[in-house]
Amino acid sequence: MITRMWHGRVRTSKAKAYREFTIARAIPDYQSVEGNISVHVLERTEGNITHFITLTFWKDLDSIKAFAGEDVEKAKYYPEDIDFLLEFEPRVVHYEVVGQS
Repeated sequence: MITRMWHGRVRTSKAKAYREFTIARAIPDYQSVEGNISVHVLERTEGNITHFITLTFWKDLDSIKAFAGEDVEKAKYYPEDIDFLLEFEPRVVHYEVVGQS
């Protein structure tokens, strides 16, 4: 199993709207891909900036390619992200899951 981790930052004033967008648009997109095991969205506010981390769990690398394309480390963005994100981090990070309970 592989975890894909993406990080984004929004103004705290837009955090609620971005959370709602993520639940309505991004999570269903992840879940629609064969081999997606789960999606977890983390949120942390630091003053005027709110951080979002999306952790997705995948069966294997081929499943991630079905979602992200051949360059699996390239971040995937939605057109609506332009209304929220302060920058577009170009890369994501993957971790192999080596233990769980």
